[in-house]
Formats: sequence, structure tokens, C-alpha cells
Amino acid sequence: MIVNKHRPLSPATFVPPDLARPAVRLATSGEAALLNSTTAAAAEKMFAAAAADGVIITLASGYRSFTTQRATYGSYVNSRGQAEADTASARPGYSEHQTGWAFDIGDGSGADAFTPQFKDRPAAIWAKANAHRFGFVVRYPWMLHEITGYFYEPWHLRFVGKEAAADMRARGIGTLEQYFGLEAAPAYL
Repeated sequence: MIVNKHRPLSPATFVPPDLARPAVRLATSGEAALLNSTTAAAAEKMFAAAAADGVIITLASGYRSFTTQRATYGSYVNSRGQAEADTASARPGYSEHQTGWAFDIGDGSGADAFTPQFKDRPAAIWAKANAHRFGFVVRYPWMLHEITGYFYEPWHLRFVGKEAAADMRARGIGTLEQYFGLEAAPAYL
């Protein structure tokens, strides 16, 4: 399931049938502490491996319902205007968070959370180097916003499976659009 500005969810109000709360360190609650069961199991293994390496990773934001995404996106529009909101937040029905396959990480400190500077935090450094071993990719990489439609988000991980994540890393492929031969989605149609 690839969701981007050209590929909305169908139906727009899609809800994963198997939402589960992973046994990981949480920096959120409620629906945002949920992932689909496959992603949750992989996240548990990844967070445990990071902890074994002395790195704290927290689940900062997981599943977002259509209703929650509508409110999140609306908040961005109200504060920044629609054009800027479209570079920072998905419209409802277009969010990877709604699939249960994606989540945002933190490190428990709140430092640099949801800013490009988070890339320098141990959690982001560890995830960039190791997430592929657990089936995750950084979904919105540096300088590939003309393909993904979103500026760099070193905190946003997407489960794609170990084989695909390792293949993307080995081949130097940065986006799911490139990997699956899909058109770039820099803006909504």
C-alpha cells in the first residue's frame, strides 16, 4: 500500500483491521500509540535492538484516523495556509499514518522533535543506520521532496518489509515512488 499525494486511501476513511499497541517506549497515547500488527511486531524488535545499543527510541505518533488527520491538517492550514500545510502535513485520506504502516519516532527528550535537526539525535542516527534490518525506511529523505511531496522527515519511518528495505538501501534508492516505479507526487492532483 503506497499512499502519497497522487495515491489516496480507498476508502478515504480506511481503518486498518488489525491495530495493536506495540510493547515499546511511548511518547503518545490513544490511537497514536497504535500500529498495524505487522508494523507493531517489527517496531518492537527494532526498539529493543536500539535499547540494547544504548539508544532510546520512542513512538511519538503512530496511527491517525481520518478524523484526527483532518484536524491535524486543518491546524496546519489555519496556522500556515494551505500551500505550506501541503508540504508538512498530509490531507485527510492521504496520510501514511492512517494505514498503520508508518510512525514517527522521538528520543524521549523532546529535543529537536519534528524538526530537520532531529537527524542529529542518537535515535535518528541509529534508525537511519539500522531501521532497514527490521523492514523500515525513512519515508521522506533529505532533498527528495520533489518526488515524495514532503520535506525531510528523519523521524518518519515506514514499514516495507526486511527484503524491500534492505534492497532499497543496497541499491541507494531513497523513495518508495522510485523503488516501485511510481510517478513522483510533489503536489496534489
